Amino acid sequence: MSARAAADIATDETMSALVKANVRTDVGVEEFLAWLVLERYRAPRTCEAYRRDLLSYCEVLASRGATTRSASEEDLLVYLRYQQELGKAPSSISRALTSVRTFHKFLLLEGIRDDDPGAHVELPRVPRGVPKALSEAEVVAIIGAVEGSDAVSLRDRAVLETLYGTGMRIGELVGMSLVDLDLNGAVVRVLGKGNKERVLPLGRCAHEALTAWLSPAARGQMEPERWANKSDQNAVWLNQRGGGLSRQGAYNIVKTRARLVGLGAKVSPHVFRHSCATHMLDHGADIRAVQELLGHVSISTTQVYTMVANEKLWQAYRAAHPRALKS
Repeated sequence: MSARAAADIATDETMSALVKANVRTDVGVEEFLAWLVLERYRAPRTCEAYRRDLLSYCEVLASRGATTRSASEEDLLVYLRYQQELGKAPSSISRALTSVRTFHKFLLLEGIRDDDPGAHVELPRVPRGVPKALSEAEVVAIIGAVEGSDAVSLRDRAVLETLYGTGMRIGELVGMSLVDLDLNGAVVRVLGKGNKERVLPLGRCAHEALTAWLSPAARGQMEPERWANKSDQNAVWLNQRGGGLSRQGAYNIVKTRARLVGLGAKVSPHVFRHSCATHMLDHGADIRAVQELLGHVSISTTQVYTMVANEKLWQAYRAAHPRALKS
């Protein structure tokens, strides 16, 4: 299917929100966004980020009397300098420029242009950061602070145990469906980036917490008299109004529970993912197994977690070895 044909049939709410927003875009942008969703399986939030980047790019082009059809390599470099002058972080600039370069590759692929002005424009170097993981004691403290047997407490404990026990992303968590969950087999199927499925094991603590949450005394208490839609009815996680739990709702659960033990400032759902990977490697897990668990396409993405383990090793060495101590 060509991208132009894809754009014609993309009538769902996601695409409507992306390409019919009240913003001015240039030639090929709508087709490109449709292509991202329908042929590259990019998530709505990812496509929205592309749209914002391309809108900013089109504004810069317009200020120079150029369009996406006529843009040159110099125009892309001006856009790069514009992003730098705004004081944006290297990672944000790199992402914005990646959006523009991918867009121009698409225009070349579709025959809208016969050249690619971004082919030789290099991305700014982004320092590789070390993931910030919690200590095992901090994880235990956060989960242990969720007390009570009411529905909200059982749900929140299950959310935390599942995030830490599986290392799944927050989007994968809120997208969990009852049909994807096999408590007898202690596994769950999740849909990750690029619509790639993977099956994750449920450890004892996550399994026990999920079992408690899915009981009539917990999830059953949040079920509405009448479901708003089939998606909510099949959702593993519910909010207190009986609808499916949103990303923001899950984020708030993590932050609220972390604040109870004074860790709200350093904790997010993704920190639980970092902590899962770091602690597994600390306890001798094979890096390939961790890669599979997290759903990383490249092993290099997973290898950043070994930097954390190596730093801990050096800290312990410097603190304890007599030949490492400075006189």
